[in-house]
Amino acid sequence: MKIPIYLDYASTTPVDPKVSQKMIKYLTINGIFGNPNSRSHSYGWEAENAIIKARKQIASLIGADSEEIIFTSGATESNNIAIKNTSYLLKKRYKHIITSLTEHKSVLNICAKLEKKGFKITRIIPDINNGLINLKKILESIRSDTFLISLMHANNEIGTINDIKNIGKLCKNNNIIFHVDASQSVGKIPINLKKMNIDLMSFSSHKLYGPKGIGGLFIKKKSKIFLKKNIYQKNNNNNVQFGTLPVHQIVGMGEAYKIAKKEMFYEIPKLYYFKKKLWKGLKKISGIKINGDFKKSIPNILNISFNYIDNISLIMILKNLAISTGSACSSGNKESSYVLKSIGINDNLAKNTLRLSIGRFTTKKEINYSIKYIKDSIKKYNFFFKTL
Repeated sequence: MKIPIYLDYASTTPVDPKVSQKMIKYLTINGIFGNPNSRSHSYGWEAENAIIKARKQIASLIGADSEEIIFTSGATESNNIAIKNTSYLLKKRYKHIITSLTEHKSVLNICAKLEKKGFKITRIIPDINNGLINLKKILESIRSDTFLISLMHANNEIGTINDIKNIGKLCKNNNIIFHVDASQSVGKIPINLKKMNIDLMSFSSHKLYGPKGIGGLFIKKKSKIFLKKNIYQKNNNNNVQFGTLPVHQIVGMGEAYKIAKKEMFYEIPKLYYFKKKLWKGLKKISGIKINGDFKKSIPNILNISFNYIDNISLIMILKNLAISTGSACSSGNKESSYVLKSIGINDNLAKNTLRLSIGRFTTKKEINYSIKYIKDSIKKYNFFFKTL
């Protein structure tokens, strides 16, 4: 068992060995290293075929058509493209966007910039304690000039799963474009875009045991959304990255998504079992509280607060665990989590929070060790301060 035990899978995942082995074949002189834009020889043809295959593997996991997938540098760029592109296409007729207070920083930041340019933004407050976005609140927020709703599928801090299917129906009934950030949910819960009214969906590779630096954006064919040329432009490979395509990264992402489709119905029950076991072992600790909704959340995230130990102290005393105090994008921020404060958790308790996230390579032995280690460490911490 490797120490520190990695319990930060929501931040990033290790590349699956099967994925890295596949990627190596697209890097060296003896492999398929060609430029996919080179159309005059087999090196380029083979590279282009590898990209086509990877796109099909990705589309297969999420129930999309391969031509509906474009490649980006990751979910953050996908979020920016989806919101910015849609806004500029429709700015002459519509000005209102609906999102929520608990979205990823990339969504909140682009909405704030659009607001300065005259767009109107409604940021829905999630239900207190469980963090879910209420359909009634969305319906009440819709205006005659609402053209876009952008919401997470699963929250990256507390793991709660929004009712995307019914929100999609609401969007369809009101002729509103629906964008979903699914970077935390893809591969963790089943997604079939053929059965969901989603126009745009962002996702990444490194959250699902693929390489960093590559992600995707689903653009529904029937929605008639396209990339405005003076903002983003697709090349012949249906991609928005300019320059030479990172074939090895795209192949790695495709392989990771292929593995996820094959393994997820085994992994999902395993992750739920480990999460339940972890919470069962910790919930008797005095002053501990779970954040979000345990049942209506993805299987790999457990967000907990302690009413008497700040998270900096927790990180220090739990040095044998690789854990986080919140999302990686906000890790350098000394402020307490805006997600937790949005669901009614006071500032002090929000600062005393840990996010434990498990994954494919988590073992039962690691869970058992972590439960005992956390309980023993907190017991020693409390004893130390009582003797002062």
